[in-house]
Amino acid sequence: MKSISFPKMTIALVAALMAVAGVAHAASKEKIEQRTNEALAQFRADIGGADAVLAKAKGVLVFPLIRKAGFGIGAERGEGALRIGGKTAAYYSTTAGSLGLQIGVQSRRQIIVFLDEGALNKFRSSDGWEIGVDASVAVISVGAGGAIDTTQLNQPVVAFVFDNKGLMYNLSLEGSKISRIHRD
Repeated sequence: MKSISFPKMTIALVAALMAVAGVAHAASKEKIEQRTNEALAQFRADIGGADAVLAKAKGVLVFPLIRKAGFGIGAERGEGALRIGGKTAAYYSTTAGSLGLQIGVQSRRQIIVFLDEGALNKFRSSDGWEIGVDASVAVISVGAGGAIDTTQLNQPVVAFVFDNKGLMYNLSLEGSKISRIHRD
């Protein structure tokens, strides 16, 4: 059996990560809307207290599908919609790259809730918003049947990660860059 050299393996891995990260164009608005509606319905159905959190929100950024892959070098990408008052205000993508202790592939749903009007306005006026640089985001990983204690939500921006599929060591939103798409 012939072994693969480290440089060839690295090139193959980078190519695979780029494919997972979605170098291709954005999904249609209709597809993003459909997936966003499904993610919000699942969030409400599976997570106790979700309705109370969404009712307190000034804005909700929903990423119904974020894919991540990594083996030392990692990449992730997803697309979603910002909802204000229950209506879509704009569409966004999230991307991140990482280097370090990580291995595996994963998909997840992520909802970023803006509980403060100022934080929402800062996000909307930015041209590329980076978690950990432009804002601190409290991350809450919630499993099916889990519950949210809304009295503990004292940060202006809170992210909920749920419906994890696959196995990935190292879940962090630090460095995720969120940019507006479909600017028409």
